[in-house]
Amino acid sequence: MAAAEDELVLPRLPELFETSKQLLDEVEVATEPTGSRIVRDKVLKGLELLEKAAEMISQLDLFSQNEDLEEIASTDLKYLMVPAYQGALTMKQVNPSKRLDHLQQAREHFLNYLTQCHYYRGAEFELPKIKNNSAENNTASSSMNYLSLVAMASQRQAKIERYKQKKEVEHRLSTLKTTVESGEADDERVREYYLLHLQWWIGISLEEIESIDHEIKILRKKDSSKEASTSRSSLQDRPPMKPFILTWDVAQAKVFGAGYPSLATMTVNDWYEQHRKYGALPDQGIAKTTPAEFKKATQQQEDQEPKEEETDEKTLQRAREWDDWKDTHPRGYGNRQNMG
Repeated sequence: MAAAEDELVLPRLPELFETSKQLLDEVEVATEPTGSRIVRDKVLKGLELLEKAAEMISQLDLFSQNEDLEEIASTDLKYLMVPAYQGALTMKQVNPSKRLDHLQQAREHFLNYLTQCHYYRGAEFELPKIKNNSAENNTASSSMNYLSLVAMASQRQAKIERYKQKKEVEHRLSTLKTTVESGEADDERVREYYLLHLQWWIGISLEEIESIDHEIKILRKKDSSKEASTSRSSLQDRPPMKPFILTWDVAQAKVFGAGYPSLATMTVNDWYEQHRKYGALPDQGIAKTTPAEFKKATQQQEDQEPKEEETDEKTLQRAREWDDWKDTHPRGYGNRQNMG
């Protein structure tokens, strides 16, 4: 009895679809920031309802690749758009740490929708390539590098045509929307209305996949550059090596000296005064003496200094000897002329 009551409470497929579509419309026109709690809750609720709707569609086997688009009932055509709605709501999720995962999930939903429409020949378009491996970035960059100018021009022309078709579809949808939603339209009008919706979401899905591929390429480059900078910073964070001295050099310096012939014999000021005296400095213009004369004068000065020292020592020695002699010889000693 309880199980029967639970089955009665479970929402039906039309209710799941309409509620999720309403949530998607509210998120698209919301004035709040995408990261606000209100918008985030609507996105999560819509994804949950669409997941249940997708499971229910799979259980009911509403669609098969063996049948044509004309064989699908007009009221069931709208359920083909469930993967597109899932991709649109997945793109509304805001989480920088999981942005790459959300992009890949949204691309998969959009690609599932386009594949379904391609099987049923809902419109003439080329399916995007499946990119789900690590070489996606290299393949995309290499293919872009080797695209010819003709191919790029054809892609631009296809975008222009797709934009024109999108505007035309939007205009036709606006004229049918009131009649279909009020329930006054016949089966032919309802079918046309949902077929136009399928075409409109085909254009949206192609644009979104192109934008997703571009953003995935940017994110992967950013991650690779971040890893490279992290590795460089880890090397830079190492503590610097402390300077060291070889023991052999220290011992050698203690035994053999500082490593140069002798210590300085004069200060810089003494050297400057000596050269200034003889006019041998560069800032004094032409030297008053030749290099040979300056060298001779310097040598004479060096020779004179020891002689002056020797003269002073001899004079001092004679004075000391004279003092000693006067101590042992009284005044008048040796004067024999006045002896009586």
